[in-house]
Amino acid sequence: MALILTYLGKGGTGRTTVAIAAAKQLAAAGKRVLLASQDPGPAFAMILGADCGPKPTAIEPNLDAMQLQASVLLEESWEEVKRQEARYLRSPFLKSVYGQELGVLPGMDSALALNALREYESGSYDVIVYDGLGDQTTLRMLGMPEILSWYLRRFRSVFLESDVVKTLTPFLQPMAGTVLNVDWSGGNALNQPTQQVNGMLDEGRNAVANPRRVVAYLVTTAQPDAIATAAYLWGSAQQIGLTVGGVVANQTTAEAVQDSFAALPVTMLPARDESWQPLIEALPDPEQAIDAPRSMSVDLATSQVSLFLPGFTKKQVKLTQYGPEVTIEAGDQRRNILLPPALQGRAVTGAKFADSHLIISFAP
Repeated sequence: MALILTYLGKGGTGRTTVAIAAAKQLAAAGKRVLLASQDPGPAFAMILGADCGPKPTAIEPNLDAMQLQASVLLEESWEEVKRQEARYLRSPFLKSVYGQELGVLPGMDSALALNALREYESGSYDVIVYDGLGDQTTLRMLGMPEILSWYLRRFRSVFLESDVVKTLTPFLQPMAGTVLNVDWSGGNALNQPTQQVNGMLDEGRNAVANPRRVVAYLVTTAQPDAIATAAYLWGSAQQIGLTVGGVVANQTTAEAVQDSFAALPVTMLPARDESWQPLIEALPDPEQAIDAPRSMSVDLATSQVSLFLPGFTKKQVKLTQYGPEVTIEAGDQRRNILLPPALQGRAVTGAKFADSHLIISFAP
């Protein structure tokens, strides 16, 4: 599986330049690299100095680049849906619907980008450098497996026990047996596709939380709003369990931003001239991100769960408990923590916010 590397920060801080330099750095080190941008406009190709399109294009040895285009990705996926429909239905009704017509659906761009990264991740690349929007949109995209998993856990029983499902079951039985390869003899037919989806979502959640699979770096200048945005995105990244490996200080000095990111290594980025080499040599090695602070730790001896939430204050954090889960809301992000078996069924007795950590205590 390829390592997915991305960059977070306020617009105008140089995220795209850093992403390109990182792709060149890793390619020069012998890694097979795909540089994927979610910007379909001309700016990306101008900075890169080479044209690329919606498919991977060889730029230099070990380095391919592409611009993710929602219309192309959606059309490809939608055509496959229609082909499958035509195989099993005598009168398919989706054949007159075009994939591009669905591109206006909220969140579709992010969902398609995540699916594209997932497909290329298992292909012929060692590293995928993803130049996304670098803000909450990127984090919501990477957090999709966790969000969908929560909805599936929360509402699955409601769905299975509904009168609609009970009424449709006799009609769904032959279709599911053919299309989904589901065995209905055991009486738990609807559980089987649900379990398959759960497995996929769990794999996605584990990948995002694994610094050997997905790593982000913060990019900032010395401007107060850029530093504040980077700090906020750092805390938001912790909410989805994403590893932030460090800070890239652009157009400034490391000392100017060090105080705001005390737990992270800060790398100063030199000014770019005609050559990419100074930037390539300055960037950190993403393999060192395994030493970055973890987003959550559990201490069963003290019955406590500690969450690392930099960039937030106590007033911005809200905690609720539902069954075996604890939900943490911080900023625009929600994290649903499925408690370990030893803590399930035990009520929250207290919570305190200290040194950027939310420490939750449970009844003995």
